[in-house]
Amino acid sequence: MSDHVNILKLCVGAEAVEDLLDWQKSQRARWPDGFPRHVTRMWPKREAEVLAGGSLYWVFKGLVLARQPIVGLESVTGADGIARCALVLEPEVIRTVPAPRRPFQGWRYLSPEEAPADLPRDRAREEPLPPELARALADIGLR
Repeated sequence: MSDHVNILKLCVGAEAVEDLLDWQKSQRARWPDGFPRHVTRMWPKREAEVLAGGSLYWVFKGLVLARQPIVGLESVTGADGIARCALVLEPEVIRTVPAPRRPFQGWRYLSPEEAPADLPRDRAREEPLPPELARALADIGLR
């Protein structure tokens, strides 16, 4: 059994990993320390496990395609006065083997055993497959 747990989240408004990269690049000025943040409504109850080596796994159009290691959690208060949790992420986005996921709201815990493997670094630079083809290959166990 692993000592950490990951978080799984839909990358809303993004069609591909490049969209996430572009958005984070456009927001860089908001993060003077260079670490991107993703703000969620709920604070993880399993905080210690998340911070013990967990990553945020991103779902794009029904496929997990990337992850970012979580390096911290910060309390932030929105303009509406509501306290939220900012997941502080490593700047590097690591591409993963495509893995299908059904839609869900919010985020979910993802055990290390259920998490898709990282793509080898040389494959991460390949042109991504069309989402429909990547999903079909993942559905039949080919990645």
